[in-house]
Amino acid sequence: MNTSRARTAPRLSIAACALAMALAAIVTPTAAQEKPIKIGVVTFLSGAAAGPFGVPARDGAELLVEAINAGQVPAPYAKKGIGGAPVEMVLVDEAGGTTKQVNEYRNLVQRDNVDLVIGYISSGDCLAVAPLAEELKKLTVLFDCGTPRIFEDASYKYLFRTGATATMDNVAAALYMIEAKPNLKKFAGINQNYAWGQDSWTDFEASMKALKPAVEVGTSQMPKLLAGQYGAEVSALLTSGADVVHTSFWGGDAEALILQGAPRGLFEKTTVVMTAGEPTLVRLGTQVPDGTVIGARGPFGVFAPDSELNRWFRKAYEAKYKVAPSYPAYKMAQALLGVKAAYDKAQAANGGKRPNQDQVIAAFENLSFEGPGGKVDMALGKGHQAVQGTAYGTAKAVGGKITMTNVKEYPAARLNPPDGVKTEDWIKAGFKAK
Repeated sequence: MNTSRARTAPRLSIAACALAMALAAIVTPTAAQEKPIKIGVVTFLSGAAAGPFGVPARDGAELLVEAINAGQVPAPYAKKGIGGAPVEMVLVDEAGGTTKQVNEYRNLVQRDNVDLVIGYISSGDCLAVAPLAEELKKLTVLFDCGTPRIFEDASYKYLFRTGATATMDNVAAALYMIEAKPNLKKFAGINQNYAWGQDSWTDFEASMKALKPAVEVGTSQMPKLLAGQYGAEVSALLTSGADVVHTSFWGGDAEALILQGAPRGLFEKTTVVMTAGEPTLVRLGTQVPDGTVIGARGPFGVFAPDSELNRWFRKAYEAKYKVAPSYPAYKMAQALLGVKAAYDKAQAANGGKRPNQDQVIAAFENLSFEGPGGKVDMALGKGHQAVQGTAYGTAKAVGGKITMTNVKEYPAARLNPPDGVKTEDWIKAGFKAK
C-alpha cells in the first residue's frame, strides 16, 4: 500500500502542474490587462494648508478615481479605467518641507513602484521634485504649483504640469485692476517669501508698470510661508496709501489675511486682489469682505463654464462631500483627466494594448483635452506645460450668500508668453506674441 501511494503521488503532481499551467495560459493575459495603474497622489493632508487646499484636492482625486474606475465620467472619458486598466491611488502628505518631499517621492517610485506621480501644491516642492523625476525617469504631473521657473528655466522629458503658471494669474489681475480702477495711482503687495509669492509679485508689478507706466509701487511685504500672523504687515499696508493691494496668499494664509485684515479696515481702505482667493469663498462665505477681487487660478469654482463635465463634477462632489468644490479640487480633477486622455490616446495608438511610459509621454506632449474648467492646451515647455484662460470677479454678499459681481474673463492667448519666451521678457516687451 505504501508503495502504491509513493508511485501515485508523482502522477497526481504532474497532472496538477499541467492543469495549473493551462489555467495560467488562460488567465495571464486578462490579469496583465487589468493590472492597476498605481498613481502616487501628493497633497497637503495636515497643517494649515490641509483644510482650505490639500483636503479638497484629495477629495477631488478620490472622486475622480472612483468615477474613472466605474466608467461614470461623462464623455469623452466614459470608458472605464485609464489606458484600459483600473486605477489604484497611493496618498502622500505634502506637509513637512522639500527635504521630506524628496524622500517621499523616492519612496513612491522605488518602494511603492507607482506608475506615475500626481501632486504638489507648493512651488518649492515642485522645484525640488522636478529634477528628481528626470533622475528616476518617472512620469510626474504637477497639478497646482504655479511658479513659471519650472519650464522656463529647464527642459524635462518626464515632467508635465496640467495647470497654468502664475503668469496667467498676475497678468489677468493687473488687467482687471486697471480696468476696474482706471485712476489708481499706487499699489502694494503682501506675498509669501518663496518661489510662488516672489514670482507672483514680480509678474504683477511688471504687468502693472507695463499697462500703466506712471503707477507708483508701494510696500512689498514678504512674510514667511504659512506664518499665520500678519499684524505688522497689515499695519504697513494700511499706512502705505495704496489704492490696490495684491496678494497671492493661499490656504490658511489667505484666510488669516481676511480674518486679521478685515477688522482693521484693510479691505475698506484699499481694494485687495487675491489671485488664489477662491477657496475662501467656500470656507468663509460672507466673511469675505465686499469689494475683494477674487481669482481661482483658472476657470474653476464659481468661474467654471456651464458644461456637461463641470455640471457632473460639481453635482458628484457636492453629493459626496456636502460642500462645493473649490479650485484645488478642480485642478486635481483636471490632472487626472489629462492623464486619462494621454493614456487612452496612447492605448489607441498601440492597437488597444496597454501603453508603456514612453508612449504615454509622447501622447501627453502638446495634448489638448477637456477638464471641468474647459479646454486645456499643453502648449508651453515643449508641450509639457498647460495654458488656460482665467477670470476675476468682485465679492459681494447678497441674501446671506457670497456672490461674484463684475466678472471678467481673459483668454489664454492674452495671459501667457509664447513657448520659449520667458515671462519677464514677454511682459517687458508689452505682452507681444512672436
